[in-house]
Amino acid sequence: MSKNFLDHAYDTEGTEATRRLYDDWAASYDAEVSENGYATPERVARALHAVAPNPEAPLLDFGCGTGLSGLALRLAGFRTIDGADLSADMLELARGKELYRDLWQVDPDAGDPFEAGIYPLITAIGVIGSGAAPVTLFDTLMRLLPQGGFFAFSFNDHTLQDPAYEGRVNAWVDPGAARLHFREHGPHLPERNINSTVYIIEKT
Repeated sequence: MSKNFLDHAYDTEGTEATRRLYDDWAASYDAEVSENGYATPERVARALHAVAPNPEAPLLDFGCGTGLSGLALRLAGFRTIDGADLSADMLELARGKELYRDLWQVDPDAGDPFEAGIYPLITAIGVIGSGAAPVTLFDTLMRLLPQGGFFAFSFNDHTLQDPAYEGRVNAWVDPGAARLHFREHGPHLPERNINSTVYIIEKT
């Protein structure tokens, strides 16, 4: 595999292959995505802070990776941030940034990744989509979110080519199980001309 991991990020399939990719990528991840102008974490963090009724509430940064998303959340004004990720090597780098109250590795075979109702704020920034977590994770996170809780997430252009992803958002919003507060298409990796849509939804 080349050192340019972005070339492989969107066509990886399966939990173990994804874990290996991100373990291998961990050491160079921050540099590579920063060189490409990675904009989505800041966009999600700003949008969530604008609508969150209590930014001091516990927030779970699900799929936190090396902690770039946690840094964006901290800079936006969130203070009680926990993180979870599939990759142990990514988590080690996140731990070194000293942004998180708690960090743990996700085991997809162990059932729910955290206790239902304990996080009124959940983010999944660049986590669900092509080459990453399956669309079923969307339902899992929404199920574990308490009523009145906010879920902030993004789908990049590769992911948006598959209608199943926005279909899952609509399956919650259309019948009134969730309320859409924010939806904006904008820069993701501008140096590669890739955009993403940021969403903020509230579980009703």
